[in-house]
Amino acid sequence: MDCRVVVEAAVPVYDVETADEAVRIAVSKTGEMLNPDLNYVEIDMGSRTSPSGEELPPAFIAADEALVALELRMDVFNVDRDEHARRIARKEIGQRLRNIPLKVLSVEAIDGGEATERSSADEDE
Repeated sequence: MDCRVVVEAAVPVYDVETADEAVRIAVSKTGEMLNPDLNYVEIDMGSRTSPSGEELPPAFIAADEALVALELRMDVFNVDRDEHARRIARKEIGQRLRNIPLKVLSVEAIDGGEATERSSADEDE
């Protein structure tokens, strides 16, 4: 079974003034920590909501420091079950993102054709 695992990361960013600046720096910082070993992990802005359901920006800023929510998407191949995919993704990403809190948001099974299309599209770039 192949799975797509989405992991949320809380990335601290220092000396920023705006949420957009914090997100750009967090994506860049995360990309540097993951590459070249995990260049197949996709990095996206995370989504946050308040308890009342209001959409919030992905970065919380206080005193020129920010905590940015990012979603890291990774395909895991040849696993027995969802829990196995979760553990592999957390281990692989967690080894490179030291001291960054991680939480697995979702695990979904993917068919072999979708994963093959995605990897061949990555090679074309």
